[in-house]
Amino acid sequence: MLSVLTKMFDGNKRDLKRLDKIADQVEALAADIGKLSDDGLKGKTEEFKKRVANGETLDALQAEAFAVVREASKRVLGMTPFRVQIVGAAALHEGNIAEMKTGEGKTLTSTLAVYLNALADKGVHVVTVNEYLASRDANEMGQLYEFLGLTVGLNLNSMTKEEKREAYAADVTYSTNNELGFDYLRDNMVLYSEHKVQRPLFFGVIDEVDSILIDEARTPLIISGQAAKAAELYRLSNMFVKTLKEEEDYSFDESTKGVVLTEKGIEKAEKSFNIGNLFDLDHVELNHVINQSLKAYVSMHIDIDYVVEEGDVVIVDSFTGRLMKGRRYSDGLHQAIEAKEGLEVQNETMTLATITFQNFFRMYEKLSGMTGTAKTEEEEFRNIYNMNVIEIPTNRPIVRDDRADLIYSSIEGKYKAVAEDIKERNAKGQPVLVGTVAIETSEIISKYLTKYGVKHNVLNAKNHGREAEIILEAGHKGSVTIATNMAGRGTDIKLGEGVVEVGGLAVIGTERHESRRIDNQLRGRSGRQGDPGITQFYLSLEDELMRRFGSDQMKSMMTKLGMDDTTPIQSKMVSRSVEAAQKRVEGNNFDARKRLLQYDDVLRQQREIIYKERNEVIDSENIRSIVENMLEDVIAHAVEVHTAEENAADWNLKGLEEFLGANLLPEGRLTQSELAGKTAEQIEESIKEAVFTRYDEKEEEMTSERMREFEKVILLRAIDSKWTDHIDAMDQLRHGIHLRAYGQTDPLREYQSEGFAMFEEMTTSIANDASKFAMKAEIRNNLEREEVVKGQAVNPKEDGEKATKKPVRRAVNVGRNDPCTCGSGKKFKNCHGRN
Repeated sequence: MLSVLTKMFDGNKRDLKRLDKIADQVEALAADIGKLSDDGLKGKTEEFKKRVANGETLDALQAEAFAVVREASKRVLGMTPFRVQIVGAAALHEGNIAEMKTGEGKTLTSTLAVYLNALADKGVHVVTVNEYLASRDANEMGQLYEFLGLTVGLNLNSMTKEEKREAYAADVTYSTNNELGFDYLRDNMVLYSEHKVQRPLFFGVIDEVDSILIDEARTPLIISGQAAKAAELYRLSNMFVKTLKEEEDYSFDESTKGVVLTEKGIEKAEKSFNIGNLFDLDHVELNHVINQSLKAYVSMHIDIDYVVEEGDVVIVDSFTGRLMKGRRYSDGLHQAIEAKEGLEVQNETMTLATITFQNFFRMYEKLSGMTGTAKTEEEEFRNIYNMNVIEIPTNRPIVRDDRADLIYSSIEGKYKAVAEDIKERNAKGQPVLVGTVAIETSEIISKYLTKYGVKHNVLNAKNHGREAEIILEAGHKGSVTIATNMAGRGTDIKLGEGVVEVGGLAVIGTERHESRRIDNQLRGRSGRQGDPGITQFYLSLEDELMRRFGSDQMKSMMTKLGMDDTTPIQSKMVSRSVEAAQKRVEGNNFDARKRLLQYDDVLRQQREIIYKERNEVIDSENIRSIVENMLEDVIAHAVEVHTAEENAADWNLKGLEEFLGANLLPEGRLTQSELAGKTAEQIEESIKEAVFTRYDEKEEEMTSERMREFEKVILLRAIDSKWTDHIDAMDQLRHGIHLRAYGQTDPLREYQSEGFAMFEEMTTSIANDASKFAMKAEIRNNLEREEVVKGQAVNPKEDGEKATKKPVRRAVNVGRNDPCTCGSGKKFKNCHGRN
């Protein structure tokens, strides 16, 4: 009954039946396609591209395109894809994972799906685990694509931006997963759209997909850099604000906790820091730090807003009164408080951009992958990536002998038995591949073999440079290779002459990995394409995994039976227990990856909003409407805050006048008396009229073209400085949020809630800063888009900016109280330096 139900609900069989029909169509076209000349075969690519451009779907072209690649492969590479490879390619085209055993030709399989999707002219990415494999496959398979008229690109870490842009512009681009992710992050940090290297993410084929989307998914990609707001600047700013007097140098609004410098305070700052104009675009950072220091000094109080514990500033939740460990004030306020309290100012470096592999690869329009071992993680692939795992049959039956585990009582006995087995097999010329979980184990086995006089190669992190060379020799007669279990992935071990006669490649595992996939990957190194082979795992009751399910009882049982270290046991019960332990560990790891994704999803939503807004700023010809919307939001919020009381007589119109003078208008342009007697709506309209009139005046003082670039400069600086501060604050919050569990709260929910509040604060802060500098900054010849963080991964290198975008710096700064350069005789601040 069970077997009948299994057949009825075997999804893999249904998938294969569907894909087999495609293989039938491809093979039916073989004869006709084979009659085409080389030029005729090449001409098919242009024909296909035109048909796609005219609306024909890739699905409709699939059989023809596959048949063309199959014939071209035969002529160019001397390899004709087997039927199972056509089936595997069809699975890839559908956006699924093709599970194909080692040696079944995954690299050649991918060419059919890659070619078909490249016809859409959107670019196809072939993703590998390291640059060696990316280079190898780009060179070997590149011959096939180029023969068919496609362009091939190789994206390496060492390349300049220009070289990367060219690689991404190709029809087919080979790259590592790390480089793809970092290029995406860097593209969203550029200052000009022409500095981007990637196109929109269309179709990705991931080789060794389990390694990239599962094993590496627990480590997010991070770009970090030197914080522009250096510790020393915060200390100097803190010393300066301590000299200021309330009312005379700054005004403080108790209800809003708003602190702003007066005209006299601004002049003091310019004198103290020996600068001409605090509102010059060159002094954006200093202006910001002074404002934050002033806020920390005047409106933030120890033991009320924060406490100092063990040298750290810890925020106090204003609603609950509890300490919010791990949370940091954003926007530099935390550093300002640290300077105020005489503590070490942290964040010398900061996280500038980050993304997980899960969220990066989910941005592709279509994603597929290949590996020899994916079925054990099928649930994760389906739930997180919406990819099904389809097991592709082998071209020839597997005849490899997978033997039951041998279990020893002690780890020393196990190592000795492994070494003796290797020595025995080596004596008859059988090549041996020894898989170890750790480098330490590989070195122990190496010492045993050296003692026994067995010549061998050791492949681990210490000599990974020779990986390909060592793996290629691993199938030769008499070869002994010790490798960590993941070594050599993506490289087939081909059997040398006379090896089949001595039993093929012997794979010996020195212990079970916590993941069944890794064990299966190791087994799969042997028995490719119907070759003979043998696999044997050696375990001891002292292995970490064995200890997890109570090996003490088994150890006492072995002792009672009089078994010693020279006598192993072969027990299906033990093997099942090991597998059960592996499943538990895999489940825990899945939960960890899922948790990471849940945390990154909070940031993903925010990242998409900011990147979209940033791209709009960079790509749009005219962003005045964006600036105007921000100004309207700032005005509306300011009016709402200062007219919050029900009785108009209690409205803080004096505070509103001071806010306008400090942030949006020249002092005295709109006074308290002019606002009195109006409704809140009328006040808002009056302020808008005054602000937009002043904005028009600024545009008249310069060309519209320069004003548009000025808007981009201030907006990019506001977005980038606030976003990098926010990313870093979220990173700090993420690292400390687990402590909330002690307070019987869900850390993830807390992270979501606080992350949203912090994002809201950040967007408000962007609007405030952009509005302030749009209205108050002087526009001279210093229009230059600048990176807000030094030492970051973004480096324009040889990316030459257009001549119109290069900065023209004035040799002399004109002070606010200096005579105006136009010769009017007025002070600069009252003439061309008007705010």
